[in-house]
Amino acid sequence: MGWILPPQIDNRFPGRRLVVAVFALITAMTIGRSLVHMFAPDGGAQSVAHIPLDTYPAAASNAVVFLFSFWGLSQLMMGLVYIVALLRYRALIPLLLVLIFVEYAGRITIGHIRVIETTATAPGAILDYVMVLLTLVLLVLSRPSSAGR
Repeated sequence: MGWILPPQIDNRFPGRRLVVAVFALITAMTIGRSLVHMFAPDGGAQSVAHIPLDTYPAAASNAVVFLFSFWGLSQLMMGLVYIVALLRYRALIPLLLVLIFVEYAGRITIGHIRVIETTATAPGAILDYVMVLLTLVLLVLSRPSSAGR
């Protein structure tokens, strides 16, 4: 457990370098996605997630866009934490991978509990499953015993 909650938080990463590179890609994706949710006219709700906003009353559509914008802000904040970890505190990457796993597994779970009508499958619906598997693989590769192999 010491590799997920390291006794010292510094810039030493215990696992394979590939994990850091993939984590950087996840960081870029997180920030890019956050900016779409914050600044796209529809917050990405219709253009990306295929939620049929044009069939909603204006107030309902505006509420969805507003919530997507808030979601984008949360994603941006997490992306900034990821950048700090990449630049200064790489020892935190395994812990952040656990949080990413929980986020995407939670999205899958909530998506089954709280179903929303869409006109097509959103890319995120597929990406959620990929990210759950990817973060588990990255966690295994983050273990100190996997370093240098």
